[in-house]
Amino acid sequence: MLLAIDVGNTQTHLGMFRDDELLEHWRFATVRFATADELATVVASLLGLRGLRLADVDAAIVSSVVPTLAHEYEQLMDRYLDGNGALVGPGLKTGMPIRIDTPQELGPDRLANAVAAYDRVGGACIAVDFGTAINYDVVSSAGEYLGGVISPGIEISLEALAARAARLPRVDIEEPRHAIGKGTTEAIQSGVVYGFAGQVDGIVGRLREELGEEATTIATGGYAAAIVPSCEQVDEVDELLTLNGLKLIWERNSTNK
Repeated sequence: MLLAIDVGNTQTHLGMFRDDELLEHWRFATVRFATADELATVVASLLGLRGLRLADVDAAIVSSVVPTLAHEYEQLMDRYLDGNGALVGPGLKTGMPIRIDTPQELGPDRLANAVAAYDRVGGACIAVDFGTAINYDVVSSAGEYLGGVISPGIEISLEALAARAARLPRVDIEEPRHAIGKGTTEAIQSGVVYGFAGQVDGIVGRLREELGEEATTIATGGYAAAIVPSCEQVDEVDELLTLNGLKLIWERNSTNK
């Protein structure tokens, strides 16, 4: 059994694979200063919901954008999985040439998204990940990672709006009934949903034009389901894109494990 763990700034997404089947997946809040033992306790409790233990896990692969937690997950794999695991980063095979100026700066979650999107499409593609930031990652028809775009995410924008505008509340994001909000909450929801949908359509349109070839766009991340229905440039949503990318990267390195 393989654990695929995507550690984001806000949430951690954990998937449990048996061969090619995703048995279960969970999201939980990322705690930046959690220790390896604390992380193991969380993982073990989630596995327990399926009647499993950490001892039932054969290996794990982790992508982390939080450096302190990358180290702690390494400790978790060493202590609880007999070292059978890997962190996505330099030295791992991905099967994808990285055509950017500073490959070491590429986030492991972005790389996993690009690998999974290309494997799924088999041609030029764009992965849009609605996380703490909104990441746009572009892959050529030849399977080369070309680069992308990073913009502030929805959560950041909502927090900034509530913090800097005393009379504006923090609202939950859901599809607005109308573009013209009939109250403050509806007005904010309309601004966020249609504003970010417009951003996505605008950026993806520019990326497709610059790429110069047809490119399938796949969205993932926590807010994708709320924003994508209002987008015109996104072809599909796959909430498991990153986890599947991690699994693919593990498989491309498993002969060395």
